[in-house]
Amino acid sequence: MKEQLTEMNKSDQIAAKMPTGKYLAYTNERWQGFKDSVFTANKFLAEGMFKKFGFPGFDRVGNEGSSHFWLVVQHCDKFPDFQKIVLKSMRKAVKRKNANPNDYAYLYDRVKVNANEKQLFGTQVTYEIQTTGRAIPKIGLVDSANVDKLRSQYKLEPLKDYLDKMTTLHFEMNKPYYQKMGLEKPSLY
Repeated sequence: MKEQLTEMNKSDQIAAKMPTGKYLAYTNERWQGFKDSVFTANKFLAEGMFKKFGFPGFDRVGNEGSSHFWLVVQHCDKFPDFQKIVLKSMRKAVKRKNANPNDYAYLYDRVKVNANEKQLFGTQVTYEIQTTGRAIPKIGLVDSANVDKLRSQYKLEPLKDYLDKMTTLHFEMNKPYYQKMGLEKPSLY
């Protein structure tokens, strides 16, 4: 199962990122079709594992294998019911220290955002594309006053640091766009 999760993770990461290599020649439509096929195929493989074994924690597949499974589920946005079922099982695994708490936080927020609800941890971001390019928590936060306390309980860095990191990555990926707007460096918090 560990080997299969490693292979699933490899294909997931190709599909989750910007096209490179041979994928640069793909039209947008072909690229979107490729991404959809990868995420869908991985979902069905992950679902089979989950039905047979439950959430694959550290004890079954190690830290890396468990995170690989989580990442595949994280990208199953077309299958929100599957994400919710895994989230519930993952919560139990985290309580038993058999799963990564920050992976859980990311999936929790992903499920909330997919349901058009506010996040607890602020892990899912969007960007102020027309102005500063800053990363902001998508749909907002349930409790912005206590978010860093909660984030630290799940082994996440302070929200400001995370948003600055995401803002910097976004700026670098879109540098020509922001330079045309007169921004020479990321607009950090």
